[in-house]
Amino acid sequence: MGLIGLIVIAYLLGAIPTALIAGKLLKGIDIRTVGSGNVGATNTWRALGWKAGVGVLAIDLGKGLIAAALVPQIPLGPLPVDMQDVAILCGLAAVLGHVFPVYIGFRGGKGVATTTGMLIAVAPLPLGIAAGIFGLTFVLTGRVSIGSLLGATSVPIAVWLLGRYGIATYPVLLLGLTSALAAFIVFNHRANIVRLVRGKEHPIIRPLFGRRR
Repeated sequence: MGLIGLIVIAYLLGAIPTALIAGKLLKGIDIRTVGSGNVGATNTWRALGWKAGVGVLAIDLGKGLIAAALVPQIPLGPLPVDMQDVAILCGLAAVLGHVFPVYIGFRGGKGVATTTGMLIAVAPLPLGIAAGIFGLTFVLTGRVSIGSLLGATSVPIAVWLLGRYGIATYPVLLLGLTSALAAFIVFNHRANIVRLVRGKEHPIIRPLFGRRR
């Protein structure tokens, strides 16, 4: 029961709709009715400005970090798996909470920031590699969606390669989880992919590569 309790706490933490709260407090709007309608940092940036977007991004990232690093420390009873696996499971629960938040009808964000927060706690080196790929892609294209897609898919690849060549040791659960999360994030970006193919995904900063649309 201890593990179930920790997972529930992590889920409820991840489910806090940061972007929706920011929209209500800063401009009195429902973020779900503007822009892409997504309850995440990118839509907040577009609708409320970069300061609000960065703030939402930081909080959503913090949800994943706290879920993986601090929630497992709550003494709810004996645990059936080791602490590393508990951290991964709690981080996953927070990501699912962000994407499927119970507070607002299970329609949330895409989970990229909360996943990033979880990975800070459980896999900082693969995350660093993915962050570099995301940052470079974002600067070159000006599009968060492309950076998110490439960054997400690079995490399981980095986990596998680092383990394969003995640079770091990660549990099999992490490889499976990051692979599943990468697929999940790609699925959640399907509308962005369609817009990218049609040339209708607008950049949020001036790209260094190609024309700004």
